[in-house]
Amino acid sequence: MKKDVKLKIFDLMVTARCLEERMIKMSKSADGHFWLGGPGEEAFNVPLGMLSRPGRGVEYDYFHFHYRNAATMLAMGMDPRDELRQANNRATDPFSGGRNFVNHFARVEWNVCPVTSTIQTQWLIAPGTARAQKRHGGEGITIVTCGDAGTAEGDFHIGLNWATQPGWDLPLLFIVTNNRYGISTSYDQVHGAGNIAEMARGYGMEFGIVDGTDVEASYSKLEEVMDFVRKERRPYLLEASVSRLYGHSSSSGANRVPEDSETDPLEEWVKKLIKAKLLTRKDYQAKYEAETQRMNEYLKEVKQEPAPTPESIYDHIYKDA
Repeated sequence: MKKDVKLKIFDLMVTARCLEERMIKMSKSADGHFWLGGPGEEAFNVPLGMLSRPGRGVEYDYFHFHYRNAATMLAMGMDPRDELRQANNRATDPFSGGRNFVNHFARVEWNVCPVTSTIQTQWLIAPGTARAQKRHGGEGITIVTCGDAGTAEGDFHIGLNWATQPGWDLPLLFIVTNNRYGISTSYDQVHGAGNIAEMARGYGMEFGIVDGTDVEASYSKLEEVMDFVRKERRPYLLEASVSRLYGHSSSSGANRVPEDSETDPLEEWVKKLIKAKLLTRKDYQAKYEAETQRMNEYLKEVKQEPAPTPESIYDHIYKDA
């Protein structure tokens, strides 16, 4: 991995972390009513965004995310203010006009399909865009993400089944980010299998596992599997082991977990960059403080923007004729 790529990943990881921490604080004040996101998943989600091909139409990638993909959206080019607009319920929120939960992305010009609060629904929809891409040809693929808890839903298996029907193997990358919790229920209470990825074996699907707290391992594995899906036009199930640094959501407190209980991928990446003499601890602290302040200033700016009007409540329910 080249130096400029390593440092770009560092910049994006810091921005993603500071943005999430700003929204956590918002959820504990009058600036936001709820938070759930992905601190602890940046080492995987940033490379995912960098290696993706956003655009409009079947020639580009389609994205069916869940609500922990903010770092991916930033790596794809999202303005952090757009995230704050949704968290603060501003009419200028490009994802939902200020009417949905934070981290519920939707962006037609990037093929980002609407994130839903219902668990695992996206795995039912993703085979549809992948089938359109299969018919069209080219190298556009569909990418769908979920957490480990969602794999206990029947929709998980329906998605795998639709992607592997005889004669209709689909260019679909299934991604499970496994933080070993479903709200307050541990992985070991739900899953008898040692890992989730091997469930793909029953569908004749290729699969793999990666340490999602390791930037280089994640970047390399994503390059490999994306190339496979693009070239072979067949599905792949990738499981990434990640951390959950602030709990499930603001409903569970959103407090930082003890440092020795979860791997912090940002701290691990900083240590590697320092060891490689690409960064100093002082550089990191300065970047972190600057991004924290930038998010504070962005929030002040966003709070001056208009709120949704009562008359707009039915906007965007149906597509205009």
